[in-house]
Amino acid sequence: MDRFDAMQAFARVVETGSFTKAADTLRLSRATVTQLVQQLEARLRVRLLNRTTRKVNVTADGAAYYERVIRLLADMDDAETSLSAAAAQPRGHLRVDVPSPLARMILVPALPAFHARYPDIQLDMGVSDRIVDIIDENVDCVVRGGELSDQSLIARRVADLRLGVYAAPSYLALAGTPAHPRELEDTHHRIVGFLWSRTGRAFPYAMHRGDERIQVQGRHAFAVDDGNAYLAAGLAGLGVLWLPDYMAREHAARGELVPLFPDWQLDSMPLYLAYPPNRHVSAKLRVFIDWIVAVMAQHAPVQGPPPRTVVRATRRRR
Repeated sequence: MDRFDAMQAFARVVETGSFTKAADTLRLSRATVTQLVQQLEARLRVRLLNRTTRKVNVTADGAAYYERVIRLLADMDDAETSLSAAAAQPRGHLRVDVPSPLARMILVPALPAFHARYPDIQLDMGVSDRIVDIIDENVDCVVRGGELSDQSLIARRVADLRLGVYAAPSYLALAGTPAHPRELEDTHHRIVGFLWSRTGRAFPYAMHRGDERIQVQGRHAFAVDDGNAYLAAGLAGLGVLWLPDYMAREHAARGELVPLFPDWQLDSMPLYLAYPPNRHVSAKLRVFIDWIVAVMAQHAPVQGPPPRTVVRATRRRR
């Protein structure tokens, strides 16, 4: 038995609550993961996990052992990356998940410089606007807009996205140009609905002008849960859009989108990079975080004091 492999397998089973999910994230067979954990229990002469046909729960001894194991695995990673060559040139496999428009318009075009500097990092980038379960899907970090719903994560604010309201000329030619945001709730106006993955439904946008503050829900005939499709729907004239500046800028410059309500403002949307509290910040993850911060500073810098890492409450294990 390779004790390192066995401890790693045990830790993944605890974190995912499943031998099958642990095997998937480790790219091993379920039988191999099961055997590694059984051999570890035999060596320690203690039961680490309670297994039923439906779920896996960690025992009291297993929970105590898990806390020691994750520290040991982190120390081993530190020992490897502390070597001068490894520290100077981070390497390894990194899995991240980012919003689709951010990937297409900002991050992917900037990646050649990242890979030129860190050629030994294999970066697997999931591109979606859904909520990713970082633990179950073995993702090292996610980048997400808006306030994070999972309070168990460690989060760092990496940007503040300025928002505006836009519509395509074809839409305005049919529906007219609204003079006040409240007009978007009239029967002849339509917005493009964005279905947030947290709730599966659209929500009202808060707007303010001086002391006047309103929330606009709008009416939609079409709604999507993907940022690229949302933008495409607006460009096609299907309704009014609320967009971050980076998504609207080039289209507005070409006349494909028209800004609305220039005397009204929307609160900026925070953009966070988040990772699990028990996930060791390896050298490869650290340089990726630094790269994200530097890239976003060019497009949507954080307003106010410099951001700091915020530690949330510890995730409750299954």
